[in-house]
Amino acid sequence: MWSGAADFHALLASYQALFREQEALIRQRGHDDRHRFILAIPVADRPPHLKACLESLYQVCTLFGYGGQTAGTWDRITVVVSEDSRDAANIRRHQALVEEYRQKGLQVVHFGLDEQYDLLHALPAPQRERLGHLLTTQPREHFSRKGQAANRNLCYLKFLQLTEDRDNTLYYLVDSDESLCVNRQTAAGEEVVHALPYFHAIDRIFRSTDTLMLTGKMVGDPPVSPSVMAANFLDDVTAFFTRLAGLRGDAACSFHGLPAEQPGDAAYHDLAKLFGFENQPATFAYSCRLHGAHDHRACLADFAARLDAFFFGEHLTRRTWFGYGKGFTELSPARTVYPGNTIVNYAGLKYIIPFGHLRLRMSGPTAGRLIAAEIGPRFASANLPNLHRRTTEAGFADDFRPGVELARQGIDLSDEFERQFFGDLMLFSTEELVRRADVNRPFAKDLIEAVVGAKETELLALYQQKHDAIVEKNRQLQRLVFEAGHWWLSAAPLAEALQQVRAFIDNIDRNFGEHAPAWRQIQSAAHRAERKQQIVEALMDYRAERDAWDSLF
Repeated sequence: MWSGAADFHALLASYQALFREQEALIRQRGHDDRHRFILAIPVADRPPHLKACLESLYQVCTLFGYGGQTAGTWDRITVVVSEDSRDAANIRRHQALVEEYRQKGLQVVHFGLDEQYDLLHALPAPQRERLGHLLTTQPREHFSRKGQAANRNLCYLKFLQLTEDRDNTLYYLVDSDESLCVNRQTAAGEEVVHALPYFHAIDRIFRSTDTLMLTGKMVGDPPVSPSVMAANFLDDVTAFFTRLAGLRGDAACSFHGLPAEQPGDAAYHDLAKLFGFENQPATFAYSCRLHGAHDHRACLADFAARLDAFFFGEHLTRRTWFGYGKGFTELSPARTVYPGNTIVNYAGLKYIIPFGHLRLRMSGPTAGRLIAAEIGPRFASANLPNLHRRTTEAGFADDFRPGVELARQGIDLSDEFERQFFGDLMLFSTEELVRRADVNRPFAKDLIEAVVGAKETELLALYQQKHDAIVEKNRQLQRLVFEAGHWWLSAAPLAEALQQVRAFIDNIDRNFGEHAPAWRQIQSAAHRAERKQQIVEALMDYRAERDAWDSLF
């Protein structure tokens, strides 16, 4: 089916039908010892994303039929929508979606703010106090926007409440901006398909191995902040305009067809070398998404209209595509938790994402380093990615993204950029600590301080290089588009598109230029000292907090 040499859709239909036939035979036999699944979807003010996520679950259940149905309801799958919204209207929309998919046969429950607060406060006060950094200390009247880590960890309390059979239940965490489907690249462009038997494959892995925690990657939009993609994105935008300059505006669009080279792992990341990935080609070509007859002017207009999506996490030229490889169930040791695609058994509930109170990015890779050091290959990765979509057709205004603000003067990434730098500092300090110390014992303060100090020096140099490169690349793009006299400047219908390109260049300068607020924070020794103190204290407290958490199980 994935060879590219056969009729994909005919084989996919047969493949799905075989799973449904197998399920009918299992029901006929009358004995099913496979796992039950409880899924959690943390969501904060994202109705369009939640709808897409629930729809994908519905499609996987319908097409592959895991566990079968009783009276029109899928028996072995329960879905918890864990609320973290601030907007009451969005909460109502989430509740309506829960009811809509209940009517379709999914067992969906809405885990609301009051219920979360009550469940948290059902814990004995001393235990709750020790877990404050892992869960939350926010008061009832301000219990929304707790952050993804706190909301996800509260889901674990709900898991405990819903579990009827500890030995035969798996817990599946899915982010609201992810869907249980994958993308494949065709001559006509990207195609989304429900082609992976997620529940069947995951059940088999946990029944046939001693895995405690399983994670799958993501395809589609990059799983990183735009603050670490600006340099390579500017390269690709410049390459697009350079090529466009040699073409006629009224000529048929030539930005179609499969690209000569697919982006590899972390091709979207400016600092991919930090994560052990090799250099990628300098640029990747843009693939036009318009269909039907159109010219280069139409291609440019559509390209310009999508540029600001970059600040919300899209990358127009370096998306990740699904590759079948060796199948779904072959495991490899993991070192990064993908929070929106992680499955654990009951024993694996102990291995959470810590440090949520710091609100730093890179929390999944940081947790992954700690977990891998503790349980080794029992923390595993499989080729079961989810499709990651930063934006929906509803547009930016109907999607909350922490750290990204739409302001009158433009888009502000300051919060996300600052959290990215110190998230990187936490990650690479943790990576070094687990090499030099026993993760099962408290980390020594002097060792933590020495490691954090050394990593700070390294990261400051790398971020300085990246900053300088972005400033220069943005100037080059400005000159190429607006000062070189190219044909688009005299094309009146492209006036709006050129305004959008100018707004993009201005937003890059606002967020990454010499006077960018986040850059000034990173350069501030006083601000870094405050953040470093938080990081040192969090790492010192990690073992005690884990012991308190483990006591729940």
